[in-house]
Amino acid sequence: MSSSGLRQCVRDVSPYLLLLVAISTLGPLQFGFHLAELNAPQDVVSCRVHQSVSSRLSSALSFISSSSTSGDDQAPTTTSPSALPDCIPMEDAQFAVVSSMFTLGGLLGALGSGPIASAKGRLLAMRLTSLFYMAGSVVETLGASVAMLAAGRALAGVGAGAATVIVPIYISEVAPPRERGTFGAMTQVSINVGILATQTMGYFLSYGSAWRWILAAGIIIGGVQGLGLLLVPESPAWLAANKSVVQARRVLQRIRGRHYDIAEETAAWDDSAVAPEEEGLLDEPATPGLRRGSNASKASGKNNGHLGFLEVVRDPLYRSALIAAVGVMCAQQLCGINSIIMYSVSLLRDLLPINSALLTIMISAINLITTVACSPLPDKLGRKTCLLLSIFGQGASALALALSILFEAKILSAVTVLFFVAFFAVGLGPVPFILASELVGQEAVGATQSCCLGANYIATFLVAQFFPIINVALNERFGGAGWVYFIFTALAVLCGLFVLWRVPETKGKKDVDEVWGRTRRLD
Repeated sequence: MSSSGLRQCVRDVSPYLLLLVAISTLGPLQFGFHLAELNAPQDVVSCRVHQSVSSRLSSALSFISSSSTSGDDQAPTTTSPSALPDCIPMEDAQFAVVSSMFTLGGLLGALGSGPIASAKGRLLAMRLTSLFYMAGSVVETLGASVAMLAAGRALAGVGAGAATVIVPIYISEVAPPRERGTFGAMTQVSINVGILATQTMGYFLSYGSAWRWILAAGIIIGGVQGLGLLLVPESPAWLAANKSVVQARRVLQRIRGRHYDIAEETAAWDDSAVAPEEEGLLDEPATPGLRRGSNASKASGKNNGHLGFLEVVRDPLYRSALIAAVGVMCAQQLCGINSIIMYSVSLLRDLLPINSALLTIMISAINLITTVACSPLPDKLGRKTCLLLSIFGQGASALALALSILFEAKILSAVTVLFFVAFFAVGLGPVPFILASELVGQEAVGATQSCCLGANYIATFLVAQFFPIINVALNERFGGAGWVYFIFTALAVLCGLFVLWRVPETKGKKDVDEVWGRTRRLD
């Protein structure tokens, strides 16, 4: 970043804004935490590795389970003296189901949170996510069966799905326009912080029933998020569109600082003190009347000017944006990043010359460092350019990883894994969370973000559920290992072509009309 750009960023960013971003991104942080929480302790959790070391957490929590089951004549199924088992016997397919239940919960959270965030506000929706996170973590921590562990991950997944929809919208609405790309990357940065935290805990706590400490940490983080959100105001953009422009200006001025001129940011709010809409809504070809006239509106079925999920899907005005945003969200997962994040320990255990759990921590650290380092790139190079660089790098790394594993080049395999993760941070990590709010107007952003994250969780589920199955099947069919990464190479090629042809550049565009080359109406 140039010195002038750095000075401008310092002028635009207040300490209060940094506090809001730090608190709100605890939601995505927990997404990363829960996503990878079972990676390192997988063998211990599923009883493939038996340790004689007992955990103090299991003893402490045994009082809870004992009191809840006192009076029952059923014998405990645990193999340890406490009420909680040291492990839960699982086959590969069962473990895949437990892992993928998080993504199914995420799908529900993603689809349901958009309408809530649009109708009731971003703040209420974020507070609900903390409740789901804490409930899911409690059930997981006390889990004594596959079903209970899966149920806990599903509940946490609902919170994660909602957080990854709402938080990027909230950040884009409170961040200064010039730094929106940089702050938008904070969603992915916080996800990587959560992944690194849980992988590090897993390295030290993957024995006996100590792995339950990892799950219990989610309760604490969820509680901190819930308390922190008491300090967070509602989004100014949502207030302007739904309640009071005066209140929205007051909140925005507080976020920017007393001496910051917010006139340019709030100019569009003057058009309507009741429910101002983004300029993109004015350009609908099929609405030749007034801005809020009959066909009026796109927001007609919504008193406050919000479009529902089905309205956005059916409306030709938003079709191109929806296809582009959904496609990029699917590309984020189909290029294979979660094959490393969720299964790196078991995948690389017999392939690499160093401890696979330690390598996983290195991978998570590289992911975090490169994401932070690359966070200014979308504002400098452009969103589309970063996506293409990221997809090309991941595709090339997937091909190199497949060949290096196949020919047992262990050092090359380890290096390639690090490059695979680093290229993800260049574009596919942060940019998809930014795009949805830049491709559609305020009236459709909630439904669009929900649709995008819903597609993302479906893609994540497919990878989480079928990657280990396909990996084993291909290795048995062709011999050796690494064949699955040829599939990710092919998917990267397809995703790159999609971005090249269907995704517009949004960098430097003042509104959705300019993004899509529509002529703004002045009535």
